[in-house]
Amino acid sequence: MTSHVRHRPADPLERHREIVVACAPLRSRVNLSGIVRTAGCCGVPRIIACGNARVDHTIARDAVESVRVENRRTLAPVLRDLRNDGYSVVGLEQTTSSVNIHEFAFPRRTALVVGNERLGLGDDELALTDACVEIPVWGKPNSYNVATATAMALYEYCRQYPHG
Repeated sequence: MTSHVRHRPADPLERHREIVVACAPLRSRVNLSGIVRTAGCCGVPRIIACGNARVDHTIARDAVESVRVENRRTLAPVLRDLRNDGYSVVGLEQTTSSVNIHEFAFPRRTALVVGNERLGLGDDELALTDACVEIPVWGKPNSYNVATATAMALYEYCRQYPHG
């Protein structure tokens, strides 16, 4: 017989995750808080949130204890710094050269760049990416919610690097 196990302890990682999430200024703190919660579940150690970023602890839950959220004013300087620190800058965006996420091999040291809910990533930010991935859509609307898309991308990264 199958029994429900609620809040099973996290699977331990063999090494620290080498992924950082960098967010353009988001309109909704609900979206940022959802991204923080997903990052916590995935073992992501750090999020850089631009603009007037605030996390709602009731949504992010325990992730606020394990995910460091850094606030910065604008995204472009953040991407330059991450690249200088050895990260591959991967935009989560629909572009003319984006790769289907099902076919993309994430570099272990990845900065996942997430755009604004309405505007996505601007030309200045896209120019600083090493690659862009997109998640296929089979219906309407033509794109996923930013927190949902980030969750899918983080899950795919974790699937490729299940031990950290």
